[in-house]
Amino acid sequence: MSSTTIIGIAGGSGSGKTSVTNKIMKNLDGHSVALIEQDFYYKDQSHLTFEERLQTNYDHPFAFDNDLLIQNLKDLKAGKSVEVPTYDYTIHTRSDKKIAFEPKDVIIVEGIFALENETLRDMMDVKIYVDTDADLRILRRLIRDTKERDRTMESVVEQYLNVVRPMHNQFIEPTKKFADIIIPEGGSNKVAIDIMTTKIQALVQKQD
Repeated sequence: MSSTTIIGIAGGSGSGKTSVTNKIMKNLDGHSVALIEQDFYYKDQSHLTFEERLQTNYDHPFAFDNDLLIQNLKDLKAGKSVEVPTYDYTIHTRSDKKIAFEPKDVIIVEGIFALENETLRDMMDVKIYVDTDADLRILRRLIRDTKERDRTMESVVEQYLNVVRPMHNQFIEPTKKFADIIIPEGGSNKVAIDIMTTKIQALVQKQD
């Protein structure tokens, strides 16, 4: 089996990480590519009461089980298949469902804290930070949460001001300095995505 290229894609909530990820994956057509979302790795909270689970700050690094994510990536690099957990937001803990992943040429790890953990960063061949202005990020989050998650505008704004914004400034924005490339304006930046894809393709061919 050829070596595995690991790509990290980070950025704030609503920055356009998913759009960038999807376009890079589309451009890598012909290679075997897997996407592992960091959100799969929210910690299991089954030992807590439902009321205690409601207090979870999902915008803090401590909410993630990075040890399991790192172990899964090590196994995939070693040519082993893994079972990745999934999270049920309705009960605020892991669900019984798991997703089977097979080793691939390229594994993309996407999440707001993809570049926050040093051990995880050190496993990455390419580190990307999607940098988008705060006003665009809050507007995207507002549209998403009111349309897709049945939230009120007031609750989204309150959460953004009290939790999302301070956590972004404290934990996410500082990880920009670890990025090999910063992509402004997310998925609309075709030139940056094309350059990034060319770099990833060269890495994959070198490791074959």
